[in-house]
Amino acid sequence: MGRWKWEGTDKAGKKMSGSMQARSEREVRKVLRAKSIRTRKVIPPSILEFDLTEWMVDKGLAKSFGTFELCSFTKQLAIMIDAGVPILQCFEILYKSEKNMVLKKTIQDIAISVGEGKTIADSMEKQSGFNKLYCSLVRAGEVGGILDQILRKLAEHMDRQQKIRSQIKSAMTYPAIVVLIGFLVIYGMMVFVVPKFLEMLQDSKQEVPFVTQMVVDISNFFQSFALHIVGVLIFAFVLLKSYIKTPGGKVVYDKLTMNVPIFGGIIIKGNLASLTRTLSTMLSAGVALVDALNICIDTIDNKVIAQDIVVVRKAVIEGKTLTEPLSKIEYFPDMVAQMIKVGEQTGNLDQMLLKIADVFEEQVNVLVNNMTKLIEPIIIVVLGGIVAVIMIAMYLPIFMQAGGDD
Repeated sequence: MGRWKWEGTDKAGKKMSGSMQARSEREVRKVLRAKSIRTRKVIPPSILEFDLTEWMVDKGLAKSFGTFELCSFTKQLAIMIDAGVPILQCFEILYKSEKNMVLKKTIQDIAISVGEGKTIADSMEKQSGFNKLYCSLVRAGEVGGILDQILRKLAEHMDRQQKIRSQIKSAMTYPAIVVLIGFLVIYGMMVFVVPKFLEMLQDSKQEVPFVTQMVVDISNFFQSFALHIVGVLIFAFVLLKSYIKTPGGKVVYDKLTMNVPIFGGIIIKGNLASLTRTLSTMLSAGVALVDALNICIDTIDNKVIAQDIVVVRKAVIEGKTLTEPLSKIEYFPDMVAQMIKVGEQTGNLDQMLLKIADVFEEQVNVLVNNMTKLIEPIIIVVLGGIVAVIMIAMYLPIFMQAGGDD
């Protein structure tokens, strides 16, 4: 995309000229035609006007935008729409202030599409980074004339999801760092410290105890096959990651993680919190229950839960209430199913789902804290035990030799 210069005439025959950002001459003529301007001349961008940033975005070399950037964009757009700023001017302001190159380009493309007469939702659907939930809610907001309210709900929804992910990440980061440092220390002892003790034992020609011999054998193994071990681990990791990306592999992975003690509870509660909050947001925006469930199926990351929601959606289509199929799901709490039943009976299902989401998120907080408290001492005991065994194995021959001398 570059800046194209143009010359033309309006309906009255008055000469006009200007420039615009576009991908091709055809796009320039199309935009001008929509403004009732007859194009006489289009001058392509100069090579000196080459935009490296746009080139990097087009080639996929720029860093894509994530939930944080999208949430910030959504909040700002909601504020400006609520303030009565025209939509194209909103996009222009956001384009000028955006730092992320990919999102900046995306905003520009959306603005061009909206300028051509398309809806905001249709324009966003053509861009990567806007999922089905986002586009569906924006469409509902446009139709209902409450786009600013919908965007605020979307921003809050993304904030909540990001908070849960951050909690789980932070809970796993510290143990992971401790384990990594612990294994590096153990590896250093086995490769550099143990051989020095072995040389001392060989010089003294003393009989080596079983524990010491075992540690020495492991040390020799590490020294001989360290690169092979690293290569196998990397290969296994890449293979596992590739398998998880397949539909069948994702289901197996999700099923296994859901059954892991404590961590499985975090996965389940986190996904249920996301499910209920998404449903609440969709229903409050006026989206039909069946359509809302369909969007949830596409946006839930856990494939096992997504498959169960497919069954729930089918039951709702057949005329059953939401409570009936949900109560048959093993991991779905009975109390929550009853709360949903009350919400259906009172006609406040969206508000009840919002309260349920808050409950699930609070449970995630408790589980994350419990997991952190449980994992830390286990890691310390295990790593400390391994280091202790190595130290005992190294000093045991020295103690035995001292005892023999006496």
